[in-house]
Amino acid sequence: MIQIKTAHEIELMRAAGLVVAGALAAVRAEVRAGVTTAELDAVAEDHIRSAGAVPSFLGYHGFTGTICASVNDEVVHGIPAAGRTLAEGDNISIDCGAILSGWHGDSAITVTVGEPSAADAALIAVTERSMWAGLAKALAGGRLSDISSAVEDAITAEEHRYGIVDHYGGHGIGTEMHQDPHVLNYGRPGRGPKLVPGLALAIEPMVTVGDPDTVELEDGWTVVTKDGSRAAHFEHTVAITPEGPWVLTAEDGGVAGLAPFGITPRT
Repeated sequence: MIQIKTAHEIELMRAAGLVVAGALAAVRAEVRAGVTTAELDAVAEDHIRSAGAVPSFLGYHGFTGTICASVNDEVVHGIPAAGRTLAEGDNISIDCGAILSGWHGDSAITVTVGEPSAADAALIAVTERSMWAGLAKALAGGRLSDISSAVEDAITAEEHRYGIVDHYGGHGIGTEMHQDPHVLNYGRPGRGPKLVPGLALAIEPMVTVGDPDTVELEDGWTVVTKDGSRAAHFEHTVAITPEGPWVLTAEDGGVAGLAPFGITPRT
């Protein structure tokens, strides 16, 4: 079932979203050559627990990290490890979730260790832009696939032929981290469930430089590109409200990210 939240419950989700935003900011500040993904994980856990929240990922179906730390050709679900040290030029996707007062927030960023190459900068930029294109379509009265179509259009508009990972995508979110509906990162507009106030979604495109086919490693979690090409991943949790989309995991509610699309979010 699709969970529709009250206005008060959306406010509680906003509080959880701000914890996630703060955790990601704290982790981003520590990304540098020589740091391990386990050390970054500890930063996130400390921030979340200091805020009175609980990590969503830790223990989820046996997952051992507070964050997913996916490096270079790892698309999603990378397990933080003391033996995984970041080097100059690495890209790392940092996915983070927190539970506060029983409600979840979920968000992800991709950053480069040091200065990105032109190709990495372009990959990261198109992935983040496609997320915001999808968030701009999180409007009451629309359809779920309006979001999917906008994500796809933003990616396919690029001169480089990027891959869109199709086995993973966004999802509903609320009292559980993963709820219906599943949100594809491609598709034709005007289809699927109607977007109504009180619906909360995590929008998360995963984009590859090369072929989008993926495989799961023997650890049962880490998803990598089959051809070894680099990937990027961004995610925000958004609530659909009568006043417009409210990006619960963005510090400003989505003002800066939605402005290029002519959308003024609730803040």
